[in-house]
Amino acid sequence: MTAPATDPQAPSREQDGVRLEIDGELAVVTLCQPERRNAQSPAMWRALTAFGRELPGSVRVVLLRAEGLSFSAGLDRAMFTPEGIPGEPTFLQLAAAGDKDLDDTIASYQEAFSWWRRSDLVSIAAVQGHAVGAGFQLALGCDLRVVADDVRFAMKETSLGLVPDLAGTKPLTELVGYARALEICATGRWVGAEEAAAIGLANLAVPAAELDAAARDLAAALLAAPRSAVIETKALLQGAGGRTYDEQRSAERAAQARRLRDLAGIGD
Repeated sequence: MTAPATDPQAPSREQDGVRLEIDGELAVVTLCQPERRNAQSPAMWRALTAFGRELPGSVRVVLLRAEGLSFSAGLDRAMFTPEGIPGEPTFLQLAAAGDKDLDDTIASYQEAFSWWRRSDLVSIAAVQGHAVGAGFQLALGCDLRVVADDVRFAMKETSLGLVPDLAGTKPLTELVGYARALEICATGRWVGAEEAAAIGLANLAVPAAELDAAARDLAAALLAAPRSAVIETKALLQGAGGRTYDEQRSAERAAQARRLRDLAGIGD
């Protein structure tokens, strides 16, 4: 582990297999343990959560990427061994915990996967190779996904007797629909780049050599739009699923009124 920088707004810092780089309005979060296929642990999740909390207010777009052949092979399997990961609860300890303690522990893990959808940010996952289980759910945590042509998504939790519990089930269902989400999760099958793009799981599929450039081009396009308009639009779209048609029309009117007044310099 590399010790974190003392200044949370430092241009670059690294902690527990994750690196954060700030470049003006763009933050780049990189999973940087390619020799372990970016396997995930609670320590990595704490680092991801901390980076999300410490982002400077100037950041508008966050790009999530990974070094190596795989985006993330999923959960570090050492968590399922009797020895576990030093300093972390083992599978058996989690199972034996009281209801509140177990709920609190899983909720703390979920924080690493949920901040990417904050209303003041747009997040992009650039995904190559394997994105399995926790890796799949981390990519699902982002607003948008650009994938390499060698990508292979899989939700393997059910085959292990578990459920996906890292905040991935709702975005997956919203993206591909209930029936397909159930089939993907219950079978644990692989989803490649062509299918991911066809069913709406990926916004764009590109050759692996072009992945970083394509993701950064998308980030630049998002940064070219006025921040307040993007924030209002994201909020409208995020809330659309819970509103009726008429309620959504009303929300559009209210949002546009705020934008018009802001542009005219007479907003609150």
